[in-house]
Amino acid sequence: MRVAIAHDYLTQRGGAERVVLSMLSAFPDAPLYTLLYEPATTFPEFSTAEVRPSPLNRVAAFRRNHRLALPVLAAAASRMRIEADVVVCSSSGWAHGVDVAGTKVVYCHAPARWLYQADSYLAGAGRSVRLAARALHDPLVRWDRRAVRTAARYVANSTHVARLVRELYGVDAEVLPPPPALDPDGPRHAVPGLEPGFVLCVSRLLAYKNVDAVVDAFRLLPGERLVVVGDGPERDRLRMLAGGNVTFTGRVDDAALRWLYENAAAVTVASFEDYGLTPLEAARFGKPTAALRFGGLLDTVVDGETGLFFRAPRPEEVATVVRTMLAERWDTTRLERHAARFSHDRFVSRCREIVEAAAR
Repeated sequence: MRVAIAHDYLTQRGGAERVVLSMLSAFPDAPLYTLLYEPATTFPEFSTAEVRPSPLNRVAAFRRNHRLALPVLAAAASRMRIEADVVVCSSSGWAHGVDVAGTKVVYCHAPARWLYQADSYLAGAGRSVRLAARALHDPLVRWDRRAVRTAARYVANSTHVARLVRELYGVDAEVLPPPPALDPDGPRHAVPGLEPGFVLCVSRLLAYKNVDAVVDAFRLLPGERLVVVGDGPERDRLRMLAGGNVTFTGRVDDAALRWLYENAAAVTVASFEDYGLTPLEAARFGKPTAALRFGGLLDTVVDGETGLFFRAPRPEEVATVVRTMLAERWDTTRLERHAARFSHDRFVSRCREIVEAAAR
């Protein structure tokens, strides 16, 4: 049986890219098709895979900022022909549109945000990108719906995304949560200038991630420290908002991220997450999470056991919940046991079962 994997683009270090690495564990010989591939800005483990990018990859500006390619991504995905018995499409809106010779299985991280959550997803994007998204909205919706109909099976990363897939497409999707890919037993190195006991926020710096609410919350928590890990178009604005008790590390490698989780007092997530991987990574290190009561975070945080929820991404609410969380004692065994339910082995085993069933 020939298996191939397709993914939107490999230009960043995010949860979806970690899921693809887990898929490669399930199918180590599978070629990996993608619209864009920039080795310097994604996980180095992809260098050992057989990555086959589209012709768009020749444009350096697209590799630096995939949003610039918005007007041509659908056409590029449709022209990507994959010869395999089963193609697993890791998709947030593009990879499910590839042309396949065999059977297509879609692992949906989220229906296309630029179509169905455009106001939040494109906030902070350049004016030309927003205008292009508005002009292309109706044709892209039609393309998206046609792409959905080419799949034999849909799998969703959370109950929230499964509900969206049902509401938008009329398709029932199995829920298969991805595992936290950051292994606590791996190497680690300290981040210079940081003392243990901070609150950690790990996020791409995009408007819909609501990192500004977290940064503002720490103006109300002058006795606490916040460390923000990640990069993105909101970086400069967030640095201007931040008080003296906020540190920005930019992107870090996994060894530094392990040290940060290990030395954090707690983690906070204020974004509108379709899944919510960060709380599971935190739980593997025995750390609780203050999280927005939304979407996939309802799957990955157990209120009062592995963290606490706030109702809205407002600084006052974030500050109140973080303060409460830091004042409580947390059972690290419960936290680690919760994370273990989302194991890598379970994910890999179920991926193989789904693909084998699709090939029959």
